Amino acid sequence: MSRVHFQRPLELFTLWRTLVAQDVAVRYRGTLLGRAWPVIMPLVMLAVYGFVFGAVFRARWPGLADGDHLGFALNLFTGLLVHGLFAEAVGQSPGLMQRNSNFVRKMVFPLPVLVAVPLGSALVHAVVGFALLVVVNGTLGEGWHLSALAAPLILLPYLALLYGLALVFAGLGVYLRDLGQVATVLVMIAMFTGTVFFPRSMVPPALAGVIDINPISWPTEALRDCILRGIWPDPSALGLYFSAAAALLALGWLTFSVLRRGFADLL
Repeated sequence: MSRVHFQRPLELFTLWRTLVAQDVAVRYRGTLLGRAWPVIMPLVMLAVYGFVFGAVFRARWPGLADGDHLGFALNLFTGLLVHGLFAEAVGQSPGLMQRNSNFVRKMVFPLPVLVAVPLGSALVHAVVGFALLVVVNGTLGEGWHLSALAAPLILLPYLALLYGLALVFAGLGVYLRDLGQVATVLVMIAMFTGTVFFPRSMVPPALAGVIDINPISWPTEALRDCILRGIWPDPSALGLYFSAAAALLALGWLTFSVLRRGFADLL
């Protein structure tokens, strides 16, 4: 039996980066525009959502002028980028071990690295989307804001939280095959109970708790503030989210470590 040992964090990171690069390359292999698609798709999304919700439905974002369709599109686009990371991490994780059963059964392999690959691929596309968001807002919107530099600090705990969730779903998915359908429903619920289509200020007090426990709500609001409005993230809120993310990451790692002992028998 072939054995591969990965012990150093740098080796694990290199392996993860290689797998992410391969995953992104496979998605666009054979396409006419190739790796231009990660840039084209966010632009198309921004244009379509701006047209439908702004020009057709004439939806108005609180705090913006009635005719500010671009502002509405940018606020909505920010929420969709944040939710897209959640959808990839949680949506793909339940069946991840089944799709990579050869790694589970035939060699000693750092399986947690596999769980991080879909999240890494989604991050590649999200980074392009956030870069476009900054450029469009700087050139056509409210202007350039130095606070946009805080975006990575906001994304860091969010990514850690998503990785913890992905570890839980990837581990349980081996034992509960219905978890893939459950994850699909949760992704949809997260979109409509988070602050994707509306700001936190619009939420009635009776429903505020539901919105606040949604893991995508705070990052979405914080990224809108720092990129679109020039508002730096609140240190206390950032610290609280960091703590919650660290706890969920630890729980996910522990859960996956315990459950992986039965993977080879079931797969």
